[in-house]
Amino acid sequence: MRAPRLLHVLAAAVAVAVASVACTAHDSGKITIGVKFDQPGLSVKKPDGTLGGFDVDVARYVAGALGYPPQRIAWLEAPSGQREMLLRNGQVDYVVATYSITESRRQKVDFAGPYLLAGQSLLVRADNTDITGTASLQQHKKLCSVSGSTPAQLIKDRYPGVQLQRYDTYSACVEALRNNAIDAVTTDDVILAGYAAQSPGAFKLVGGRFSEEKYGIGVGKGNDVLRQRINDALEQMERDGSWRTAFVDNFGAAGFAVPDPPPIER
Repeated sequence: MRAPRLLHVLAAAVAVAVASVACTAHDSGKITIGVKFDQPGLSVKKPDGTLGGFDVDVARYVAGALGYPPQRIAWLEAPSGQREMLLRNGQVDYVVATYSITESRRQKVDFAGPYLLAGQSLLVRADNTDITGTASLQQHKKLCSVSGSTPAQLIKDRYPGVQLQRYDTYSACVEALRNNAIDAVTTDDVILAGYAAQSPGAFKLVGGRFSEEKYGIGVGKGNDVLRQRINDALEQMERDGSWRTAFVDNFGAAGFAVPDPPPIER
C-alpha cells in the first residue's frame, strides 16, 4: 500500500514546485509582474497604455524564458512603498521596479539578479548654481525623494540636516522641482537621466554618484525555484546580447556608456 501513497506525495511535491513558479495572482493563464509606471528610460506607462523601458524589457524577457509570451503578461503598478506588500500578498509573481537589493529587504523578500548597477545622484533645475553635490544639501535645501525608497533612507541616515520631502512617485518630485516647490530630486542616476532626457534643457544631474545600488528582481520569500529560474533567464539575456540591446535602446539617448552587466548572485 505504500506505493500509491508515495506517488501521491510525489505528485503533491511536483504540484507545489509548479505552483511556486507559476502565477500567484488573478489568472492562472497569465503571469503578473510589478513595475513602475512613471520612470522614463526604465519603466513608464505611455499615453497609449503600453509600457516601455529597460526594466520592462528585462521583465518581458524573463517572462518569455518562463514560458509566458507578451500576451500572457499582466502588468501591475508597483510603487516603491508597496513592493514588499505586493509580493507578500501574492498580487504579483515578481517585481522589476528599480528594486535595490538591501539586507533589510532580504528579511522580507528574496531577490534574483542583480541585473543592473546604478548609483544615487541629484537632479536640479538647469539654471541652478547653488547645488553642486551632497555638501550643498546641508544648507537647508528642500530635497525630494519617494516614500519607501533606498535613496530616501540614505539621505535620512547620512544627511539629517536636509529638509527631505517624501512624495509617492518620482514624477511628482520632478514636477515639484519644475515648479520651484523643491530644490532637488534624489534617486539613482539612471532614473534621473531618464527625466532629464524627457525634458531637454530643463534639468541637469550634479554631484556624481554617492552610492552603489544593485537592482534585483523581487520574488516571494522562500521561492527558490522561481528565483533560480529568473537568474537563469538573466544570464541567458546577457549571453545572447539582449541585455546590451535593451540598455542601448533605453539609455543611449541619455549618453550613458554601456556597462558590463553585474554578476548574478546565486
